[in-house]
Parts: sequence; structure tokens; C-alpha cells
Amino acid sequence: MSCVKREAYLVKRRYVRSRYLLPVTIVCMVSLLASHTLAQASLTAPQDVRVFDTPNDGGESLTVQWAPMPWDGPDIRYQVLVGEASIADPQKLTVVSEFPANSKYVKDVKTAWWTRTAEKTWHQAMVKSAKGLEITDNQPYAVAVATIQADQRLFSAVHVATPTANWFNWNQLNNLVIGLSFGGLVFFAISYAKRHEIFLRRIPGLDAVDEAIGRATELGKPILYLTGAHDLHDPSTIAAAVILGKVAKRAALYETELMVPHREPITMAVCQEITKQAYLEAGKPDLFKEDANFFITSDQFSYTAAVDGIMLRKKPAANFFMGHYFAESLLLTETGASTGAIQIAGTDADHQLPFFVTTCDYTLIGEELYAASAYLSKESVQIGTLRGQDIGKAMILTALAVGTVLATVGVVTGAQWPQYFLDLMRDLK
Repeated sequence: MSCVKREAYLVKRRYVRSRYLLPVTIVCMVSLLASHTLAQASLTAPQDVRVFDTPNDGGESLTVQWAPMPWDGPDIRYQVLVGEASIADPQKLTVVSEFPANSKYVKDVKTAWWTRTAEKTWHQAMVKSAKGLEITDNQPYAVAVATIQADQRLFSAVHVATPTANWFNWNQLNNLVIGLSFGGLVFFAISYAKRHEIFLRRIPGLDAVDEAIGRATELGKPILYLTGAHDLHDPSTIAAAVILGKVAKRAALYETELMVPHREPITMAVCQEITKQAYLEAGKPDLFKEDANFFITSDQFSYTAAVDGIMLRKKPAANFFMGHYFAESLLLTETGASTGAIQIAGTDADHQLPFFVTTCDYTLIGEELYAASAYLSKESVQIGTLRGQDIGKAMILTALAVGTVLATVGVVTGAQWPQYFLDLMRDLK
């Protein structure tokens, strides 16, 4: 009897469930169909279309903006059409771009808040030169935007705009202000250094320069100085050439032979003049030798082999390795260490620092290479410049830390105000 009752109960339950499930299903399907039909019925051409010359450029593009629509989504697409200014029918224009309706917003474009011309939620597209289309400065063009869904295509009105070159990129205004502020800071630091003594952190590698030159003088052996693998376009080579002037001046005072083999002819010519000036400042112009700076070869390992041969034959008492180096660094410094020379290296090549630290007596790491000239000369202009740069770098690091915190706050809370500060610190093209 219980089995019969249970079966009857289950049958009744299925009936009740199907009785209510069917109407709910019908209502949902009708709602979806109605909403889809409504979306199709309300589909319109893009609204509030604006076409104008792209600001802050060289006249190579036009900017198109239009208002977002409630039916924007991946199933609907936008087309941007361009043609000659005399064309009034949008269907005769050429399609230059097509994309989903839920993409291409003002917020996606790399511009600052002080140059933004529309709300961040508006659509924005750029008309640039492409295959079959050449955007020319001061040439008017007709532009229209179309909405596409399935076989339906709705056009906006045709707008005519002319691209023109701009004299000033207002997106870079923040960089101009930061650059001028940094320059003013450096000039202030130089002025301060002329009136006050500025403390410089002790750099052991530079303190050892006099020791290395003195040892070469006592032993009656030459000094070997290398300026690295790059030419004078590299800041590390320029720093190496400046340090060479200080070393050459000390070598002239001690009347010690100086050898500077080169890989770059232009670097050699510049270093010859620097060395000559150093001997003049030391009051020993008669000791200057033109062949103290000499060219070997531009080939990396041929140069390395030649310098190794000089080390083994001449056995210099002090070796200086300044500038940028590659795989030859260990070959050079190992040979120099085998001859018993004092070795001082300085480079901004982080991939070669381990080899210099291992094989040299002293190593200038990174920016110590650029601070060496001010450290050795004690000139107020160079010391002030160094101090101004350090303050500027401290300010940049502080801005990075604050910007990281604000960016995190903006992402977590969804707030927009952190973006105002972040735009100030961005490099906006």
C-alpha cells in the first residue's frame, strides 16, 4: 500500500512541477524575444558624431568621436568611413576601420585629462594614412560612422574636417614643466655648491686612483686605460673619457707613461685632445705623446687579444677599465690580474659587473661611474650638478612610490581622482 501511495505522490509532484515550469519558461522566452526585438527596433545610427583635426600632432590624422548607445555590445559593430570632401553620400565613402561596438573608447587613448575633449565613455577612433588612403596636411576629408547589425547598416551624417599640423604638443606639457623644474633644481644646486661645501659619499675605487698611479710611478711601469666597447654616443664612454682627463693629469704630474688603446677612431681623436689638455693643465706639455692614444681595431676579440698582448709585454702596474663592456671583460681583467697590476673598473653594464667585481681590486658600480669626474675634480659645478641629479632622482622615486599607492587605490576602490595625479607623471605622446 505504501508503494502505491509513494508512486502517486511522485506522479503528483512531477505534474505540479511541470505545471509551473512551463509558464515560467514561456515567460522567459517571450521576454528574451521581446528584448531582442526591441534592441533591433531601437538600433540607430551613431549619435552626436564629431570629426576634427587630431590635436597635438603633425597633421597626419583626424579624430572621430560619438556618444555611447545603450545597445553597444560585441554583436553590433561600428564602421568609420572616409573619402574626398566633395562626397555627400556616406555609402560612397571608403571603410577604413571596423570594430565591435563595445570597444574604442576615449579612456583607451593615451591622452591627459587636460587635453581630453569628450567624456571617457564616448567612442573615439583615429583616421590615419593606410593602404589606399593618404591623409595629407591641410587637405579636407569627408568622414562618417555607420552602425552594423546583421544586414542592417545605418549611417551618420557626413562631416568634413581638415587635418593641420600643431606647433605644440599639449600632452607633453607635464614633461616640459618637470624638465624645467629639474633644470632649475640643478642650477640651484650648482649655485649652492659654489658657496657651501657639499658632502660626497666616499667611493673606494676612486680613492685608489692615486694609489694605482703612485704604484706605477714607483715601479717605473706604465698605466693602461681602456674606454670600453661603445663610441661617444654612449654616456658610459663619455664618462670614461672625462675620467681619463683626471687620470692623465695625475700621470703627467708623476711623469708616468700612459697607454690608451682604442676600438673607435672618433673616440681616440677625442681622447687625444683630452689627454693633451690634461698635460697642459699639469704644466707638462712637453711630456705629452700623440701615440699615447692609439687605434687597434674595431673587432671585439682582435682588440682583446691585442690588449692582452700589451699587458703581457709591457706589464703595466695599473689597469683602468672604464665604460661599457661585453664578453671581453673577463678576458681582459684575468690577463691583467695575472700580471699583478692594480685594477680599477667602472661600468654600467650590469651583466659584466660580476666579472669585474671578481677580478678587479676596485669596481665602480653603475652611477658611480658618472659621479667619478665630480669626485676626482672637486669642482663646484660638477658637484652641484651631481647633487641636483641626486635630488631629482629622489623626487622621481618618491613620485613612483606615491603613484603606485594611488594606482592601487584607484583599482581597488574604482575612484577616478588618482588618475589626475597619474596623468601628471606619465609620458604622454
